[in-house]
Amino acid sequence: MAILIWIAIYPTVTIIAMLLGEHFEKIKPLPLQTLASTLIVVPIAVFAVVPALQKALGSWLSK
Repeated sequence: MAILIWIAIYPTVTIIAMLLGEHFEKIKPLPLQTLASTLIVVPIAVFAVVPALQKALGSWLSK
């Protein structure tokens, strides 16, 4: 399951950073920048990406 989560989180973080990186750079200090990005990334991963991956990789996960 940890691999599945990593497969979901890494591309999601990368895409959000590419799309919104300029805006996040304006947020100071760094902990607030991280908070803002995780407020976007975590719901996307939990409610969209992870369920889609579980469905796509279900047979692999059940081994």
